[in-house]
Amino acid sequence: MVCISSLRALVLRAAAGASRRRGSRVLCGRAVDACVTPRTRGHGWRGFRAVAGARTKMMLDSSDSDPASAVGQLQLQRRAAAAGAQPQDGGAGGYASGGWQREDGKLKCGYSSFRGKRATMEDFYDVKLTEVDGQPVSLFGVFDGHGGSRAAEYLKEHLFENLMKHPKFLTDTKLAISETYQKTDSDFLESESNAFRDDGSTASTAVLVGGHLYVANVGDSRAVISKAGKAMALSVDHKPNRTDERKRIENAGGVVIWAGTWRVGGVLAMSRAFGNRLLKPFVVAEPEIQEELVDGDLESLVLASDGLWDAVENEEAVSLAKTEDVPESAARKLTEIAYSRGSADNITCIVVQFQHDKTGG
Repeated sequence: MVCISSLRALVLRAAAGASRRRGSRVLCGRAVDACVTPRTRGHGWRGFRAVAGARTKMMLDSSDSDPASAVGQLQLQRRAAAAGAQPQDGGAGGYASGGWQREDGKLKCGYSSFRGKRATMEDFYDVKLTEVDGQPVSLFGVFDGHGGSRAAEYLKEHLFENLMKHPKFLTDTKLAISETYQKTDSDFLESESNAFRDDGSTASTAVLVGGHLYVANVGDSRAVISKAGKAMALSVDHKPNRTDERKRIENAGGVVIWAGTWRVGGVLAMSRAFGNRLLKPFVVAEPEIQEELVDGDLESLVLASDGLWDAVENEEAVSLAKTEDVPESAARKLTEIAYSRGSADNITCIVVQFQHDKTGG
């Protein structure tokens, strides 16, 4: 996604120049979204990993090898044989896809992930359909790595697990998402403290709890829904030249420089991401969160990395998602369209369809 070569030297030069120009402004004026709790060493839920205990009953996730063991209301039927066993780089062909539907037929999801023209695969995805304290919960995430795959892989392995163990996951889902994003970022940086690398990753996630859909975004992956026949973006790409983002970065002592495109410190072409230790505190993992009521107007959801959005418009994506009966087919077609139009990035897409008129599997 971005070039990280000479990162340390560029950041140090940018930071030094910003420090000379701004002086005491380095430590003041950090803008924080209204729904975000500022990052501290403790969020008031320290040790939340042990809180959940038996709260969470996992029915299916994208790494399960035996989804047939799912039982009860959320028993799932697999659309693609052996899809969950495929590696996330798609194996030798660089391609992976699969999909599932809920037994009652009211929720279907499919994914497609393609290495494309890149030599390596830095995209990851996660799909979990589960129960927490008897409440049906569905979680979908696309993680687009840069400077390496480790940050994106870490998010796949830990972000949703951490979120479901947050003590306020069901009662204050927005707060739980915000705190979990930031703590998972801190955990990743700590886990990589001895590594001579500076991986980063976006995260575009959708969490369905009861009749509420929560979409959280960090970076330039994107979530778009179809509502009453119209495309509606539920995230705004975090670009350094966004007026509010540029102000936040400069208030924190950073600089936004044109280097082929607008970049934080002349290095990173997005203003929020997980990881990127050398660009903290200018590049943050504080999510922007949108909430939507799941009613008869909500038809579909498309989550994708920027490898898709670089070549496909929002309206086109949700239109195709609505016309395909099988969401896996929609996801595959979207990745193929983006690739055929010249997308040079990894391409990962998750399509979720809401079937409000279904009463049985």
